[in-house]
Amino acid sequence: MAVDRDHVLRTAAALLTRKSTATMDEVAKAAGISRATLHRHFAGRDALVRALESLGIAECEAALDAARLDEGPAPEAVRRLVKALEPAAALLAFLYTENQLFEGEGQHEGWTRIDDRIAALFRRGQAAAEFRIDLTPAWLTEALYGLLASGAWAVMEGRVAPKDFTHMITELLLGGALRQHTPQNPSRREES
Repeated sequence: MAVDRDHVLRTAAALLTRKSTATMDEVAKAAGISRATLHRHFAGRDALVRALESLGIAECEAALDAARLDEGPAPEAVRRLVKALEPAAALLAFLYTENQLFEGEGQHEGWTRIDDRIAALFRRGQAAAEFRIDLTPAWLTEALYGLLASGAWAVMEGRVAPKDFTHMITELLLGGALRQHTPQNPSRREES
């Protein structure tokens, strides 16, 4: 019987997102295969995580394409991006924390491409006076990742309704990132 690698990866992602300490035995059981079969496809946990990372990168790049980051106002592009990333948010939440375990290695070039595309969106918004310029595009990108991960965990734990995911993340991120336009001649309150 042929093993559906995509099914195994998605099952592993779902399990590891809920239980990051799951063993390879637990992953195999969840996927409906033997541990030996799992090990024929993934030599160990590191190999499985690397395969999940490749899946996460592919899903992020597809979401970036679907969000049409170069079209319209930058805040609307951010909203489209969060909505497009929502189906992959749980996997990204797992990878966001799991990648901390791989110290000493350079960042995967796929994440660099993704970071660059998201940072370019924030730079575009800054150039159009839509986003604050005192927050770097790199920081806004990291803030987006953190909010996506937190939102995914809150939904998985039932603390937040899935339908609120995109709204909560975009409102919090954009609430802090949007440039506030001040009146030309602000009035000062007189002190007594």
